[in-house]
Amino acid sequence: MWNIQTISAKSALILIAAASLGTMASPSPTHADESDAKSLLKAMSDYLGAQKSLSFDYDTSLELITAEGQRLGLASSGAVEVNRPDKVRATRTGGFADVQMVFDGKTLTLLGKNLNVYAQAEVPGTIDYLLDELRDKFHRPLPAADLLMSDPYSQLMPLVTDIKDIGSGVIRGQECDHLAFRTEDVDWQIWIAQGATPFPCRYVITSKKVDGGPQYTLDVRNWKASTETASVDFSFKAPEGATLVKPEELQDIDELPAMFVPKQ
Repeated sequence: MWNIQTISAKSALILIAAASLGTMASPSPTHADESDAKSLLKAMSDYLGAQKSLSFDYDTSLELITAEGQRLGLASSGAVEVNRPDKVRATRTGGFADVQMVFDGKTLTLLGKNLNVYAQAEVPGTIDYLLDELRDKFHRPLPAADLLMSDPYSQLMPLVTDIKDIGSGVIRGQECDHLAFRTEDVDWQIWIAQGATPFPCRYVITSKKVDGGPQYTLDVRNWKASTETASVDFSFKAPEGATLVKPEELQDIDELPAMFVPKQ
């Protein structure tokens, strides 16, 4: 449950990274084939890892329950552009923050557009290394970051305790394979486009350790890969009048606004 008070950026991002689903009906045994589900997820992982560049737009929804039992959904949208192995640009605009992240293989920049403040840190390395550093060092894990790794399968599967192939689903006219996975802390589902480009159309993560089961949904739109992607400049130029701050001082850029705090 959640009260409307104050929450640290660290707590907010940890919550967002831990989101997932609640109760669902048992699928038909004909769809509960674990080996098929693993094969489909592995095919998606191999496809994603093989792309030298990719871009997509996305919509997110973070659903949580207040202490009064009211379910709220917080929505945002953004875009991601990736050049492997070491460049990424991501934006997110919601009701509480307008954020840009730029990584050029050496320097990570986080810009709060609505606040006109930014922070930079030297993080030389690959995208995989960057995402680990965001989670472990800066305590700003990116939701669904596993899908941007060079080998998503190895990131997603180690803690899985239950696997189900739910069957087919259709998202924005795209027929998808619908898979469901369980771990001790979260349940997660993924809808993977059928055909020669098995990209993730929807990714849903539901917390099992937080009251009310907060759920995070990422919907992918306008998927482009390799030769379809446009040339992107991954350099950063600070906006006029922007203030440079330390990474730990960059507040109020999370999907969960500062008015929410877990109930003690």
